[in-house]
Amino acid sequence: MIKSSRQYHDHTSYQRDRMTPHYLDWQSQPRVFKDYPGVTPIPLPSDLSLPEEKLSDLLKSAKVGEKMGEMDVEALSLILRLTHTLTAKARSAGGDYYFRSVASAGALYPTELYVATHSVHGLDDGLYHFAIHRHCLYPIRAQDISSHVVRFTQTPDNRVPRLTFFLSAIFFRSAWKYRERSYRYHLLDSGHLVENLVLAFRALKLPFQLCYEFDDSRVNELLGLDEAKEVCLAVVHVPGNDIVPETTGGEMAELPGGMRSASQVAAKEVDYPAVREFHQASASLIPEAEPESEMRLELGVVPETWTRAPVPSDWSEVMNYSEALYKRRSRRNFVKEPLSEKHVGALVDSICAEDLADSTGGAEYHRSLAIGVLAGDVDGMGPGFYLLDTTEVSVGLVTSGDFIESMAHICLDQQWLTNAAAHFLFLTNLDLMEQTWGARGYRYAMLSAGRMGQRLYMAATAMGMGCCGIGALYDGEAAERLGLNEASRLLYLVAVGPVKSKIASA
Repeated sequence: MIKSSRQYHDHTSYQRDRMTPHYLDWQSQPRVFKDYPGVTPIPLPSDLSLPEEKLSDLLKSAKVGEKMGEMDVEALSLILRLTHTLTAKARSAGGDYYFRSVASAGALYPTELYVATHSVHGLDDGLYHFAIHRHCLYPIRAQDISSHVVRFTQTPDNRVPRLTFFLSAIFFRSAWKYRERSYRYHLLDSGHLVENLVLAFRALKLPFQLCYEFDDSRVNELLGLDEAKEVCLAVVHVPGNDIVPETTGGEMAELPGGMRSASQVAAKEVDYPAVREFHQASASLIPEAEPESEMRLELGVVPETWTRAPVPSDWSEVMNYSEALYKRRSRRNFVKEPLSEKHVGALVDSICAEDLADSTGGAEYHRSLAIGVLAGDVDGMGPGFYLLDTTEVSVGLVTSGDFIESMAHICLDQQWLTNAAAHFLFLTNLDLMEQTWGARGYRYAMLSAGRMGQRLYMAATAMGMGCCGIGALYDGEAAERLGLNEASRLLYLVAVGPVKSKIASA
């Protein structure tokens, strides 16, 4: 029985020469779009004007206001378009294949998006599932569920949220390929989508609050999920102006059984108990937990000196935020060209942006994570392993030397990684994380890593560079190569650098 973060991470770690062969069952390939047969979808407005701001302006702008103005269905449609959209279509042996604005391990897209609405003009109060392939909403609950949202999640400033977004993961989509390790990708992919949602809020000047602490079982019931197949991993509120009523409503109405059956995405699904066991183990909450130390100080590696990062006043972006959203891809065609000091400074600047938690400043989930960089061919940085101080926007050299080639070997011998100019690293001390937040801390760290990975995708794309995230690696070898202590691990690696064909705006 999996009961802790350390136990799950070790149980699902890859070891060279001990990899169990796995062959994909193409007859059971999971569907990547969720549908509700018999439920009439509500089309969303499609004639939308996309924001023209640069990504750097969104990340550097002053915090959004605390007061919420009017919200209508057109604004909601734009939020959803900017958060999760199809960006291109390609043909494959199995039919049409769609690229998306959000990164996903193996292009399996386990994450689904739901929204609860309150006082949105042009749309009845209720709970809806967002169907990305149709840009429409499936009604799940046709009544105001604000009282239940308030009871089951942490709501900002004792006010009823105008919008509440729920991000879930369908287990089998990723488990079909990654088996028991798939829960890592459920969290990383959900973090990718959380970041796109946050960027949409910043583009539209909307306040927001991340909520990773909620009543798992009641929220899953609210969403009509089959908990053995699909679970909620993150909640994000857009606060409203109405005070939470003293009486918070009665029990939830029962949903038709067909709602829960929509969580099944293949005729034959294989169950991987470790995924369910660890998710259940991480259901407990430790209220108001706060780490005693910064995670970068608990890895067993300490830079001798810190240097202020060369943050440029202008990132030299070749496209705006919306264009980068549609151009984002996982690109592996890196070329051995130097990453300019300006570009690496801009990438560090993006990672250190102030909204790592939320616009209210209430959540500190990012403190479950430490961030490092392996510099290869980077102007102004000698080859080596560096840590980032995101508060001071500084870099500290841990160990000099060539890490890029050895890390490519550790990442299942994916040799294209040797051509990337830099590898960004997302790390944690599993014991400190567990001590602070319990097993749920694993969610915080992986969701935060996913957020920052998606931000790097967006920043690199905006500057015409390539980017690709890697979650497949020999875990023990990575920790040993980096010199981490026994409790610390590399969770996620994101490669960045110039690519063969420069990315340009449309």
